[in-house]
Amino acid sequence: MNASNAPLAERMRPRNLSEYAGQAHLLGEGMVLRKIITQGLNLPSLIFWGPPGVGKTTLARLLAEATHTELFTLSAIASGVKEVREVIEHASRRGGLLKKPILFIDEIHRFSKSQQDSLLGAVEKGVITLVGATTENPSFEVIPALLSRCQVYTLKPLEPEQLLGLVERSLREDDVIGKRNIELQETEALLRYSGGDARKLLNLFELVVNTFAEGDTVVITNENTTAALQQNLAFYDKNGEQHYDIISAFIKSIRGSDPNAALYYLARMIHGGEDPKFIARRMLILASEDIGNANPNALMLATSCFQAVTVIGYPECDLILGQTVAYLACSPKSNASYNGIRGALDYVRQTGDLPVPLHLRNAPTKLMKELGYGEEYKYAHAFPGNFVEQEFMPEAASGMAFYIPGNNAREAEMRERLKRLWKEKYGY
Repeated sequence: MNASNAPLAERMRPRNLSEYAGQAHLLGEGMVLRKIITQGLNLPSLIFWGPPGVGKTTLARLLAEATHTELFTLSAIASGVKEVREVIEHASRRGGLLKKPILFIDEIHRFSKSQQDSLLGAVEKGVITLVGATTENPSFEVIPALLSRCQVYTLKPLEPEQLLGLVERSLREDDVIGKRNIELQETEALLRYSGGDARKLLNLFELVVNTFAEGDTVVITNENTTAALQQNLAFYDKNGEQHYDIISAFIKSIRGSDPNAALYYLARMIHGGEDPKFIARRMLILASEDIGNANPNALMLATSCFQAVTVIGYPECDLILGQTVAYLACSPKSNASYNGIRGALDYVRQTGDLPVPLHLRNAPTKLMKELGYGEEYKYAHAFPGNFVEQEFMPEAASGMAFYIPGNNAREAEMRERLKRLWKEKYGY
């Protein structure tokens, strides 16, 4: 295949869609990107959002090849407005062509607002088709004007069988690995440490193979995979690799009420130059998901932290991050509100649009009033204690309890109040 001195992951980069692993929800039979390719439809501007090593860059290149479209590639880390304008000017000079060229921007979330603004006109006028790739939530990192002009597609981590398929393909097709005598005795560690990242998997596989002398039989086991990884631990890489491992350990340490471990992983991220807004944003989510109503002040502090680090930045914002981490880790925990909204969403998906009770409906017209809309509604503030028992749920959902207060002091008070108000209706 490719030059033998390139990493295995690069040598095994798919050359066509048939070699592409994963993302069946986009490329499977009848799926949106498959239809674009097979039916010769115009490719809209896209943003691929997903973790490292799931094929965002490769998919952009393969889409360009499959649609016979010229492709320009820029990295947001190394490029700026100047390079963007050069591509747009080149595309403008080719305005008479049937297909507008694709401008692929890797790590598009690293473009500043002004850099993203420079893309708007060309995307709006159809001079280029923009395809961006990002590991960060585009709702936060891509300006709304650009986001509204793009379709966002989420790419998923690869499944174990897909990852194993890549290893087996490298055994069959790679000019270097294919010449070695390799036995896949155990692969659990390979799959576990790769975390759905194809690039990480193949590079780790090659690392283990290279621990054996040329000519020796290579036996892949969980033990030698772990040993090879421990001998070659990478520094924190905010662009990928350990990015997701460290943030995962950080969140789990706060959830597990260990402020010392949480501060350690925070220090790892700060030392590695992680975006403080990314850290603060994850704590905002945690404050609601894992602490919730056990301590509502947690969400307020996390919100203040996000606002403060946005204004202050490094180096001083490390103090604010540290204070917030310590507070969240020491706070009582509850995921009751998280379970509540997830349960309600699941119920809505299963039951669809159940009719709203007549007495709760709005009655802006005479006909609606004649039909009884809002007629028997009881205004809570007109009753003692600002409460009166009435049905708020659709008839089919009556008695469904989505919010079950957690076992902590604050939510225990909530449970007692709900039990007092609603008696046995919701099982509190």
